[in-house]
Amino acid sequence: MVILSWENQTTIVEFMLQGFSSIRQLNIFLFIMFLVFYVLVISGNILIVLLVLFIHHLHTPMYFFLVNLSFLEICYTSNIVPKMLLIIIAEQRTISVAGCMAQFYFFGSLAATECLLLAVMSYDRYLAICQPLHYPILMTGPLCIRLAASSWLCCFLLTAITMVLLSRLTFCGPNEIDHFFCDFTPLVHLSCTDTSLMETIAFATSSAVTLVPFRLISASYSCILVAILRIPPGTGRRKAFSTCSSHLTMVTVFYGTLIATYLVPSANSSQLLRKGFSLLYTILTPMFNPIIYSLRNRDIHEALKMCLSKKPGFLLR
Repeated sequence: MVILSWENQTTIVEFMLQGFSSIRQLNIFLFIMFLVFYVLVISGNILIVLLVLFIHHLHTPMYFFLVNLSFLEICYTSNIVPKMLLIIIAEQRTISVAGCMAQFYFFGSLAATECLLLAVMSYDRYLAICQPLHYPILMTGPLCIRLAASSWLCCFLLTAITMVLLSRLTFCGPNEIDHFFCDFTPLVHLSCTDTSLMETIAFATSSAVTLVPFRLISASYSCILVAILRIPPGTGRRKAFSTCSSHLTMVTVFYGTLIATYLVPSANSSQLLRKGFSLLYTILTPMFNPIIYSLRNRDIHEALKMCLSKKPGFLLR
């Protein structure tokens, strides 16, 4: 453990991430599995970004927000998984205090941004289904840019408030974090200073960027469901259900894993379970994003087939 002495008080300058040390005999298997998942996350989401950027008929609000979500998933997993792989295969468990806080800052900011982006995407689907005639007028290009930019900027600024307070904490020991990344709760538990004010502010900001978007999503889909049920049975209703089912699945998986992770007991016996739930929203959810939301989509299917067939002039349409 590396420490600095200052006025008879020891201050930690690096942490030890424990990762999955309790199942160390499976290190090679875990490394291969997580590496495969990481490659799938990066390649799948990059594919979606490239398809939407270069294929003209995908330049719509829905796919614009999807590009933002895919880019976010790439950043989200790249912030956590490479260090986790080093912990597993090379047992490079040390991380500086500054590096740990930076990892938490990007993790918290990106997770919060995903909540807002999912809410924006549900609002987009609400306008498309409930107000189809006014949709092109209401969901304009400038509005899409403002909604996406606001989601990113707002969450990075709000998380910065928690980050400033967190950076003022003193860590006197121990320095072991029983997790595979620097999450908020393990960091706070290692502090030897009063954290009550910071925990209150962190709770308020995290509630604002999770519960408020969740209520907006619920309200949007309640209106969407009513509108869909009014559509006569047939192709129209089926198509409306199809355009919303993928996004609703993503919302359910993302929020479900977050709730499961942060509502499980904090006792030591449940820590491995908490790590398992954390894997769901740090690796599995980003991996399933291209599959659930995009590759099931007919427009994406057609775009991918035409790219693979290399039809002349397709990218210029």
